[in-house]
Formats: sequence, C-alpha cells, structure tokens
Amino acid sequence: MVSGDGDVTVTNDGATIMKMMEVDHEIGKLMVQLSQSQDDEIGDGTTGVVVLAGALLEQAEGLIDRGIHPIRIADGFELAAQCAVKQLEAIAVPFPIDPQNKEPLVQIAMTTLGSKIVNKCHRQMAEMAVDAVLNVADIEKKDVNFELIKIETKVGGRMEDSVLVKGVVVDKTMSHAQMPKTLRDVKLAILTCPFEPPKPKTKHKLDVTSAEDYRALREYEQEKFVEMVKMVKDAGATLAICQWGFDDEANHLLLQHELPAVRWVGGPEIELIAIATGGRIVPRFEELTADKLGSAGLVREISFGTSKDKMLIIEECLNSKAVTILLRGGNAMITAEAKRSIHDALCVVRSLVKDSRIVYGGGASEISCSLAVAKEADQLSTLEQYAFRSFAVALESIPLALAENSGLHPIETLSELKSRQVAENCPNLGVDCMLTGNSDMKKHNVVESLHSKKQQILLATQLVKMILKIDDVRSKNQSD
Repeated sequence: MVSGDGDVTVTNDGATIMKMMEVDHEIGKLMVQLSQSQDDEIGDGTTGVVVLAGALLEQAEGLIDRGIHPIRIADGFELAAQCAVKQLEAIAVPFPIDPQNKEPLVQIAMTTLGSKIVNKCHRQMAEMAVDAVLNVADIEKKDVNFELIKIETKVGGRMEDSVLVKGVVVDKTMSHAQMPKTLRDVKLAILTCPFEPPKPKTKHKLDVTSAEDYRALREYEQEKFVEMVKMVKDAGATLAICQWGFDDEANHLLLQHELPAVRWVGGPEIELIAIATGGRIVPRFEELTADKLGSAGLVREISFGTSKDKMLIIEECLNSKAVTILLRGGNAMITAEAKRSIHDALCVVRSLVKDSRIVYGGGASEISCSLAVAKEADQLSTLEQYAFRSFAVALESIPLALAENSGLHPIETLSELKSRQVAENCPNLGVDCMLTGNSDMKKHNVVESLHSKKQQILLATQLVKMILKIDDVRSKNQSD
C-alpha cells in the first residue's frame, strides 16, 4: 500500500490493508468497519470475516434476482448463522491452559503466524507471544491486561534478535554520557515535575540592573537545583526518571552528586515503569519520600550495532508482570509488520485464556458448518431454505480461497473434503495447504479459537443483514 504522502506499507494483515485503502463505495466502507471490529474484539481473523461477508452478499444477490424478499433472506441468514454457531460449539474441543505446559499454546500462536511474513522465525515469535501473555495473565480470572505488554521496535539487526524482556524497555539513554551504564538494586524516583527553579505565577518582568543582582539570581537558581537533587538523594533514590527535561546545569549537578537520571520519558512509559517497579509517580519534589520509590534489580543501557542507538532496559522488577517485546528487523517495514503479526498472536492467546475451546482451522470448521447448515435446509419447508443453502455455499468460500492460495484445484479439493467429512464423520479434515497428503488438521496442529470463529460468523451475518435491509442509497449531491 502506498499512502498519499508516499509512505509504503507491505503487509498481508487484512485489517491493515482495509484500513489503509481509500474506499469510496458505501458498502465497501462498511466492510472496512467490519474488519476493524473483528480486529478490536478478537485481533485475528480479519481476512476471514471479510471473505465470508463478501460471499454472503454475493449469494444474497442471486436470491434477490430470484424474487425472494430481502427481509426473508436476512431472517434466513440469521437462522443459518445460529445453526452454524451451534455446529461450531458441537465440534469444539476443550483446550487446557497450563502455564507449565506451553507447547499447545505455542502451536496455536504458530497457526496465527503461519500466514504472516514473519514465518521465518515462526516458532520464536510464537513462544515470545505465549510467554508475554502468560506473564501478565490472571489464569483464575481468565483475564489478560494488554496494557502491561509493550511492543518496541528497533530497526537494524535480524528478526531472530528479537527478545522478550521481563521488564520495561525505554527508547532513551542516561542524560549524561558519563553516568554509569549498568546499575544494580536500583531505587527509582519517578518524577513528573521539571528540574527547574519555580517561576512566579504572576505576569512578571524582572529587571536586573547590576551585576550583583545577576549573581544573586544565578546563585538562587543554583541553590534551587542543588536543593532538588538533594531531595531526590535524601529519599534514597539511586536513579531519577523524569517526564520533563532538565538543562545542562541540572544535568551536571546530577552527575556531580552521582545520581544517574533519564529525561523525557513519555507518559505511557512512565506509567509502565511505575507499575513494573511498584513506585509512585511523584508530581512535586516536596512529596518525594522513601516509600514512593520503585525498585528494580537491574537497569542497563544496551547499544545496537555500531550506531549510537541505545535503549534502557529496566529488569528484575518488583512486579514482574509488565513485559516488553523488543522486535528487530532489517527495515522499518519489516519491524512494523512483525509488530502487527505479534499483536495478532497475542490476541489469539488472550482469547484462549478467556474461552479455552478450540476448533480446527484450514477450512475444516467452515466445511463442517456448511454441511450442517445444508442438512438443516432440507428439513425446512419455508422460503428460508433457500437462504440456508446460500449460507452453506458462502461458508465454503473460505476453504475454496485456501485451496486456491495453495495452488490446488479449489472445486476438486472442496468436494473431496466434503464427501470425506460426511463419510468419516470427522470435522477435523481441512485443506492440506502444505501438500503433505494428510488433511487431518489435528495432526498438522492447525487450530483456531472457537471465540474467534463464532465472532467471524456472527459479525459477517449481522453486516449482511443490515445491508440487505437497505432500500435505497441517497447521497447529498444527487440533485446535481
């Protein structure tokens, strides 16, 4: 994708492509929102939901041409979607989540990353995503707080150099070049007040008429600086993290008093550091006390390659829940794509922590639902049976697309899989994309979360129902 200002994005993440396309068509815009809502809710399956909605719309057009009323089609689709979801629940397999045995979760994250550009270090990325989620997850409450997982990217180096840091990574360096690069058993003062003498709040103008006045003013400033540094030292801090900057004089004084400091640390990062180290964010120097300091086992500065690029890592924190994934790559495009992919993998692992049932991927679950919906259609005597059959055909569009993308004969592959699923009563048979000669997705470890699949079918059906109920599109400039 090339944006208006010439920025290039290379991605096969469905939601990103849809978000960056300039869509003029009204229904197209609704499709973009659809992929967005799947991305917000689940984080994965954005391409599938759009493919499904497109297939349903295509089928609906044929039904309207036959003279079936749109409302009847919409109702039929709704019932068919419920039938498909029921079938999904019937074929879903429980999936135990055990922090001790990560392998099954890694397999699921690998399924998500399989279609992405990062599949060169497929396993490593999947393991990083699983470790990050398990670190911040509350397994009993089935909750994962995503705010504690931060993804940092740094261009340069290979993708294999990406690491998961149990702590916070800040894209900053120590404020003075001579400050120590590694600190152990650190007490952090987290400040949101600037290191500068207080200014009178009134609108003021200060006339300095003589050299004495100027010296007095300078001494006052220096006194204030020393006082501030002393307050931080007295509280027992061995590292100051400041949201604002400080001038060279303050920097020099900090170095003199052997108090390493980091300046210009952004708002979200400061919060993460506070959560990780168990410190409090202090807005005024007067309020700084020893119990408000955070603690970390190790703070170190790492440098990349030969360049002056450095980052600060805060590790071995009091609250080890905050983690940072540091992604490396050859250029900004690759790191951005890796970030999107790892986000998908994190979301999938999260949705499994929330609802730990799975279905098999590779189009297997869609074929199974399609067969169930078609079977149900034969039981109906009303007009809705046409909508049911169309829904069954639309569900087949996903295995068809998979077969086509893998260079197989789509129709032949699909008809063979359908007959085998019926004959063997095995809902795990899907498209054998790797051409291994085995279609059992259980053996390939191609698994998807039930939550994500259900959401795809329901969201696509909702959107298509809404579109079917549109009588007419009027735009503002129709009078021209």
